[in-house]
Amino acid sequence: MEPLGKLRLGVNIDHVATVRNARGSAYPDPLRAAEIAEGAGADGITAHLREDRRHISDADIEGLMDTLALPLNLEMAATAEMQAIALRHRPAAVCIVPENRQEVTTEGGLEVARKENLLGDFIGPLREAGIRVSLFIGHEAEQIEAAARIGAAVVELHTGAYCDFHSAGEDDKRDIELARLAEGAKLAHALGLEVHAGHGLTYETVGPIAAMPEVMELNIGHFLIGEAIFLGLDAAIREMCRLMAEARA
Repeated sequence: MEPLGKLRLGVNIDHVATVRNARGSAYPDPLRAAEIAEGAGADGITAHLREDRRHISDADIEGLMDTLALPLNLEMAATAEMQAIALRHRPAAVCIVPENRQEVTTEGGLEVARKENLLGDFIGPLREAGIRVSLFIGHEAEQIEAAARIGAAVVELHTGAYCDFHSAGEDDKRDIELARLAEGAKLAHALGLEVHAGHGLTYETVGPIAAMPEVMELNIGHFLIGEAIFLGLDAAIREMCRLMAEARA
């Protein structure tokens, strides 16, 4: 199968805010990170406004909407508060993710199959407002099929397990997970969903995901912000873009 088009990179700037909030200061500024990401070749900016505001703040979202040239992908839980915020700001896209206060990071995909009516009702007003709605899910067929039934435009496949198996040196499990992600991407594309992927991707793990022709966008944050400590954010993003393009070709 031939690639369907350019593979886009969304840069998640959450952990710039994490560093800022550790000192309770105004530095480093996530908006400045977004500007650098744009100059380095990013196609969009992702920010997760959590219920507990542990990193990105409401003011950050307001600032991004006021100044950002790139499209903003607002990650959020399926709550009335977050729906109201999205409808007020109307970002280019929202990605609905599972969320609990105890987790360090998003631990798994959204449960769609058992919550079709709830999520269908939740995303309805967002769709009517012209916001592209994505669901962050696992590669299971039942979740992908449910996402299509409720009218999501996009599914973002959770690549965390694949990356964890790679880091642990469990190559057999990594390869099985990669094959399952590939099958999930094919199914989602066949159902008319745009396919994105993300979570835990690094320079070492991005290639096989980027090479999947159905995948149109990757969202990467923690690794790039960490690598920026050593290379600088511009260089870290440029290298990720290079590896994505190399794998895509």
